[in-house]
Amino acid sequence: MGEEHQRKRSRQHFEAEEARHLSSLECETSKWYFSREEIERFSPSRKDGIDLPKESFLRSSYCSFLQRLGMQLHVSQVTIGCAMVMCHRFYMRQSLAKNDWQTIATASLFLACKAEDEPCQLSNVVVASYEIIFEWDPSASVRIHQTECYHEFKEIILAGERLLLDTSAFHLLDVELPYKPLAAALNRLNAWPDLATAAWNFVHDWLRTTLCLQYKPHVIATATVHLAATFQNAKVGSRRDWWLEFGVTTKLLKEVIQEMYMLIEVNRRRAMPPPRREVAWAIPTAINPPVHLARGYPFHSYPMQSSRQPGIW
Repeated sequence: MGEEHQRKRSRQHFEAEEARHLSSLECETSKWYFSREEIERFSPSRKDGIDLPKESFLRSSYCSFLQRLGMQLHVSQVTIGCAMVMCHRFYMRQSLAKNDWQTIATASLFLACKAEDEPCQLSNVVVASYEIIFEWDPSASVRIHQTECYHEFKEIILAGERLLLDTSAFHLLDVELPYKPLAAALNRLNAWPDLATAAWNFVHDWLRTTLCLQYKPHVIATATVHLAATFQNAKVGSRRDWWLEFGVTTKLLKEVIQEMYMLIEVNRRRAMPPPRREVAWAIPTAINPPVHLARGYPFHSYPMQSSRQPGIW
């Protein structure tokens, strides 16, 4: 059984992590928003030798895992998004080198179900997670229903849940998402259905990134409406600077929009087919992806436009 769980951190490891970090969290847990420099250069994973590209890849991995697990458990996209934010926050306090992301992601989804009042039985979470993690093993779906294996894996998930709560001093249960402010903005601005659909799709994408670690939900929602309106060539609001009504300054809006454009552009470049060998001219090196790009997940396809076009601001 030990070999079957070689990819999983032991229950004892998570219990040790709980005790080790309890005394150092009082002054840290209230801050859940970070500068780009803090995310890129000073994350706990960076201190343990995980570079930015690998950390971005691992963040993408647990987001994809959560999406798949949530869909298998038939929970809402809001709950899945809440679990993603919980993981993003956790790994700004703890290292990916010391805390297995599959365990933490599974525990995050279980916690998110509680936070969003969408009950999901622990037994279903344990079984579904195990089957996804060990999908390469045909006997996994049978083995997880055996008492010893089930209880061992369940205890690992529960230890991960305790570590999540202890790391955040239980603040992880208070997660605000951009969905509510987005819905309020769309209703207030009387947005057309196509614009609303584009905005919702964008928000789904942003939650897979660490954009939520840099900007508050209402800022992301407002910038998303502006970005969707730009792509749809749609006018929103009765005044030119309508975003001020939602507590977002023009300077801040421009900053967030630039971050979003960068995410879309990097994803577009990555999705392009590799150059043919017979091409003689030099191919420019792709720009380094921003830290919050969720790799491996295609953004919804929208044509790139310059954010400096006349009439946007």
